[in-house]
Amino acid sequence: MWKSLFIDPQKCTGCLQCEMACSYEHTGAFNPAKSRIKVFNFEHQGRKVPYTCTQCTEAWCMNACPVDAIRLDRGTGAKAVFEDVCVGCKVCTIACPFGTINYNVDTGKVQKCDLCAGDPACAKACPTGAISYVDADWTGLGRMQAWAAKANPVVTE
Repeated sequence: MWKSLFIDPQKCTGCLQCEMACSYEHTGAFNPAKSRIKVFNFEHQGRKVPYTCTQCTEAWCMNACPVDAIRLDRGTGAKAVFEDVCVGCKVCTIACPFGTINYNVDTGKVQKCDLCAGDPACAKACPTGAISYVDADWTGLGRMQAWAAKANPVVTE
């Protein structure tokens, strides 16, 4: 059974430990700008929410890649970027409806969450349990849509 990151926005304190752990895991430096998970600041609501690739069942990024640089990791279920194949065209960044794929200017390639080979640094570093690694019995897209509907209810007049 594959696993996925589960984010509970109610538990996030905005400490950025997830960003620090991710950047260190992937680059060896504590640099949130190089993190594959970001903490979004909902200033008007007074809360912060971590977000990263949801590993969508229908991965638009993977389907859009013209050189097959984003592939399914059969061990973890992550849609991972193979940097040796990536040409840095950024088509996947346009295809992702959630903006969770970023261009890395240092490498000239794109980067996104790869679930840290099945041991996500962000989940291990989160002191409040806002990020956990759970059985993936739901699609990332469905969870993201449900969360978005709850966070931004449609106002009718």
